[in-house]
Amino acid sequence: MLNFFGSHGSTSEREEAVRESRKSSGWAQLQKHLATHEGLRILDIGPTSAININYITSLGHSIYMANLVDEAAKPEYMVAGEGGEAKHFDVERFVKANLDFAGRMFDVVTFWDTADYLPAQLLAPVIDRIHEVMLPGGVLLGFFHSKSNAGEVRFSRYHLTATDAIDIQRTGAHPILHVYNNRQIEKLLHAFSGYRFFLAKDNLSEVLATR
Repeated sequence: MLNFFGSHGSTSEREEAVRESRKSSGWAQLQKHLATHEGLRILDIGPTSAININYITSLGHSIYMANLVDEAAKPEYMVAGEGGEAKHFDVERFVKANLDFAGRMFDVVTFWDTADYLPAQLLAPVIDRIHEVMLPGGVLLGFFHSKSNAGEVRFSRYHLTATDAIDIQRTGAHPILHVYNNRQIEKLLHAFSGYRFFLAKDNLSEVLATR
């Protein structure tokens, strides 16, 4: 762990330790929501961030984590087809293993750019399940890339801050699998009662969707 942050780590380790700050209109709006409500239950999708845990709990809310992209890359969810058919993803087992919250319901979900990295067969079931475990009036913050330029889009950990910016930290080497236009985002979030788009200059659309 010391090598990860120290001067003796590899180039890739040092790259992963670097954080870049990015202004986020979606986060700025969500932050106001967190500041004006008490005792919310937040589901943070993505690589675990101690910063997010500390920040959310300091506001008096509770936080739960689900690292879906890393989990989806595990071979254990691939099963052989019958009669020599190709392997396929065991969607039902994945959703049960990673999105079973023992009856807990959530007020806020930070989904980040998870949809860009999930296998296509997981997209609808994961979104549907997240919608299921959100309380009416709950809010989801999602990021969606509109372009995928080689070398520019990297799987990252998102760290919350007390400002209108978020810190982005590269982690892992998952390839981006999808890019979206607004119509595709609306279709993906069709079960939500409403959504608000925030367009950025870096080919990343931000969406606040209301359950």
